[in-house]
Amino acid sequence: MDWSEQIDIYCERIDFTFWAEPVNAISNAAFLIAALIMWRRTGGIVGGQVLAAVLFAIGIGSFLFHTFATTWAVVIDVIPIILFALTYIFLANRIYWGMSLWLAILATLAYFPYSYGVSAVARDLFPVLRGTADYVPLPILIFAYGVLLLRRYPATGRGLILGAAILCVSMTLRTIDLPLCDGWPLGTHFLWHCLNALMLGWMIEVYRRHITQMSA
Repeated sequence: MDWSEQIDIYCERIDFTFWAEPVNAISNAAFLIAALIMWRRTGGIVGGQVLAAVLFAIGIGSFLFHTFATTWAVVIDVIPIILFALTYIFLANRIYWGMSLWLAILATLAYFPYSYGVSAVARDLFPVLRGTADYVPLPILIFAYGVLLLRRYPATGRGLILGAAILCVSMTLRTIDLPLCDGWPLGTHFLWHCLNALMLGWMIEVYRRHITQMSA
């Protein structure tokens, strides 16, 4: 693998200079702002603080990818995203569902085969999604958790469903970035960043509210 290989997959990029995607790069500030807000709001809640820290790392990783645009930058971009998803799933299994430690770990690891299978099906059925197909398992899982939790914890269930809905909108904006490029050279990927920052911050807020309610 060539770690220095450069990658051009977004509408805004027209060459491989550092600031070739200025809006995509700067819009990652939304992740940092959301992370700092949620870090403050989750003071004393360890799980929330961990999620906020990973959210901050998502902003840094994405900034590096949209400036350097190399294979190594892709890895730094993707790792925090996967880590956030796995951390949230684990916390949901432990706190929302009350699973034991080992059961929560096993249920979290089950995300890998689930994600692989759903992503493969999404790529085959909807080739227009391209790379966005890799994210399809997430809103499905979040929505399922939300619906199943509605009876036990209505507010938490509704919060997760809203999070899944926001993610679906942001995924749509990611998908149409290249198809709309001829008529809108700026692209729509920066909106994916902004909505994802909102969505991830909201997911942390749902967790914070749940913990606060349970400890009241």
